[in-house]
Amino acid sequence: MSLQYPALIVVVPLLSALVISIAGWVNKRWCFPITVAALAVAAYSSVGLLFRVLDEGVIVYKLGGWDPPMGIAYYVDHLNGLVLAVVSIVALLNAIASKKSIEQEFPEKIGPFYTLYVLMVTGLLGIVVTGDAFNLYVLLEIAALTGYGLIAMGGGRGPLSALNYLYMGTIGACFYLLGVGYLYIMTGSLNMVDIAGILPDLYQSKAVMAAFIICMVGVWIKMAFFPLHAWLPNAYTHAPSASSSLIAPLVTKVMIYVMIRLILTIFTPEFSFNILAVSKPIVWLSVIAIFMGAILALKERNLKKMLTYIIIAEVGYMVGGAWLGNRVGMTGAILHIANDALMTLCVFLAVGNIVYKVKGAEFEDLQGLFRKMPFTMGAFIIGAISMIGVPPTCGFFSKWYLISGAIQAGHYGFMVALLFSSLVNVVLFFRVFEICFYEPFSDHHGHGHDRHPEPMDEAPVTMLVPLFIVAAILVLVGLYTGDIVNHIIEFAIPKGLV
Repeated sequence: MSLQYPALIVVVPLLSALVISIAGWVNKRWCFPITVAALAVAAYSSVGLLFRVLDEGVIVYKLGGWDPPMGIAYYVDHLNGLVLAVVSIVALLNAIASKKSIEQEFPEKIGPFYTLYVLMVTGLLGIVVTGDAFNLYVLLEIAALTGYGLIAMGGGRGPLSALNYLYMGTIGACFYLLGVGYLYIMTGSLNMVDIAGILPDLYQSKAVMAAFIICMVGVWIKMAFFPLHAWLPNAYTHAPSASSSLIAPLVTKVMIYVMIRLILTIFTPEFSFNILAVSKPIVWLSVIAIFMGAILALKERNLKKMLTYIIIAEVGYMVGGAWLGNRVGMTGAILHIANDALMTLCVFLAVGNIVYKVKGAEFEDLQGLFRKMPFTMGAFIIGAISMIGVPPTCGFFSKWYLISGAIQAGHYGFMVALLFSSLVNVVLFFRVFEICFYEPFSDHHGHGHDRHPEPMDEAPVTMLVPLFIVAAILVLVGLYTGDIVNHIIEFAIPKGLV
């Protein structure tokens, strides 16, 4: 069984999407349990695979027994072992937490929603597990097309935001595919490890340089790296709660993983950092991304949209960390993929609970929420202080590595940007806490808290339990950061990177 984990991760959700689609016509009540079962199998397989990698090292799984480069191989090392576990656990927890809001938002479309949901997770897991550059493109499109559908299901401006995302996403995918095409022309192979072996003789080739730059731009569009971010805020804000709490934590992080995979495995650090010598300008681009994400978040009056701009700043963190060109920065970037996925899930699930109860996420809708929804707000605080970077939550530790990497690289601009962003996050979240804590002092409410205290009206238990689990994980991951770095991330970074 454990030998088949790499295949189960993709095949089980893929086939179950078909079953869910049929169940949607027969009996809608079956869709949710099938979804949870499929995602549970994927999560179990991912975690099992991570432990196998820790024991045995790199695992190569040949689909259908065909040898690469003719066949497709799944290539699992410490880097994607960690990301697979994060993606599958986030998807599973979000599916359980979102059941009520899906039933509330589109009771007629439960079958189609869960079908798209599971297909999206299949695409994301496939992107992470595959060792084939073209296969990655195919899975990228599966994740993207289902993502457009999940966003378009939101009412109001959802479909229009999804269309905007579709245009940008298609351009990004085309760039990536064009780059892979150049690589194939030069190397005659699509297998990532194979390409990495052939490329050193071709490092001076202009076509290889073009392939690298084109692939990078494509991936940057997909991850919403400023200024290629224009599609993200509206897409995530106008999506239904259940969609945005899946897409916001995972899509940008999986694309960061693809970028790191390109840098470390396909093109190797020697080419990426030494021969091309583009690290410095890229880190400066991330500094701009972090500053702009933070500043744009300050002007928002909608909680969900404010969080989307924080995501854009966080993308800047990870791109900058990866391109500092040293071990500490890369460690921070990889650790932040996991941490940011969990932090974003925590705050978006809390927002989902708020929208479920008060039907909006504008700042005016948040008044008195600490009294009305104390448990949701408690978990939201843990997510918020993790995003700010307060120990012992996990957000502190990845920022610590990123700042240490910036100091080691002598890139003080990046360090200042990280500190500035953390301070802006303090302002952003405490402004939200203030609104949620104090009643509006209007005639309608009287003065003070004794006249009409709002009764407690908390989200259902099925929405609270997964939220608490995520909030607890934020602290646990923080406490066990040393183990994660020493046993997983340390082995994910090639020895050549100092």
